[in-house]
Amino acid sequence: MNNENALLAGGMTMLAIATSALVVIPYLQLHDVKPTPGLKPYTTAELRGRGVYIANGCIYCHSQQPRDSSFAPDAKRGWGRAAVAGDYYYDSPHLLGTMRTGPDLMNIGVRQPSADWHLGHLYQPRAYVSGSIMPSYPYLFDAKDAPDAGEKAITLPPGYAPVGKVIVPTAAALDLVAYLQSLNRTGPVLPPINGAAAR
Repeated sequence: MNNENALLAGGMTMLAIATSALVVIPYLQLHDVKPTPGLKPYTTAELRGRGVYIANGCIYCHSQQPRDSSFAPDAKRGWGRAAVAGDYYYDSPHLLGTMRTGPDLMNIGVRQPSADWHLGHLYQPRAYVSGSIMPSYPYLFDAKDAPDAGEKAITLPPGYAPVGKVIVPTAAALDLVAYLQSLNRTGPVLPPINGAAAR
């Protein structure tokens, strides 16, 4: 009986420690986090694009969490400052990622602001980044004889467009690019020190 009580007490102690470490302490640290300065909620198109990002599994090859220079050379790679909790204020669910088969995308909207580049890269990545192992997403585009009214064909490097056709992005492709361009977390992490703005 004593062994059973000791086992039960030990199990309950371990559960309490784990709950404190994984639930209580993070909650106390993050429950009053505010968005980083300049961060705006996603627009409707960006939210739809975020859904396309999730549906196509982009999260499996790309992270969205530049790390501190003491952990990785992400800043030297041009991926931006280390991410902080406020950078993800409007993200639900968070798309931090688990591995980096491709580059971190947290600040891709700043590093590559051209919508045309993003559209062409989604259609055929190797036309823009030689040796890329990213899959192409031709089903996010329509091949047509000519664009319809209000549509704009993307400009691809020579040899990548079907002969006699133009490539027109679908609404899903345009939304995905809107989401990628919204990934800009280059604002300051802390508010300016009093009087700094007056200098």
